[in-house]
Amino acid sequence: MKKTLIVLIVAGLTILTVNSCKKDNQDSISNFLTVSPWQLASVQVSTYVGSSLIETDTLNTNCSLKQTFTFSTDKSCSYQNFICRDTTNKGTWALSDDKLTLNAAMVCRDTVTGGRDTTDSPFRNAQIVSLGGYSLVLQTGDVNSYYTSTQTRVIKRWGFIHQ
Repeated sequence: MKKTLIVLIVAGLTILTVNSCKKDNQDSISNFLTVSPWQLASVQVSTYVGSSLIETDTLNTNCSLKQTFTFSTDKSCSYQNFICRDTTNKGTWALSDDKLTLNAAMVCRDTVTGGRDTTDSPFRNAQIVSLGGYSLVLQTGDVNSYYTSTQTRVIKRWGFIHQ
């Protein structure tokens, strides 16, 4: 009986010691985002009517500038050469509570059809499709789960790789 009590006390102390040694910051998603800059590999635009895919197009195929998205541990972020413009856009970033949505509060200059300049917040409420050690895929646009069968939706899929 005395040996059993000693074993239980030692086991309890071991469990307490192991649990107290855990790292304070175990947010692997934040760690993946901030480890190094992400270089844009592709931007794919898909147009849907309801759930039917109508058209797919790939953007920025002729850009000679390297486009990078950088996340810092202080929750600041920057995007260099957005849409092939020689600029650096800065802002802040945060993850949703469920870690499935990236909210980058950053305003970028863009060009719409017809050559008119406009401003855009392209990564506000961006869905994280996949994130790993080597790739990041974000989805923006009309990503709402609820839509009608006749509703036209445009979704951009941004593929990034680690530099």
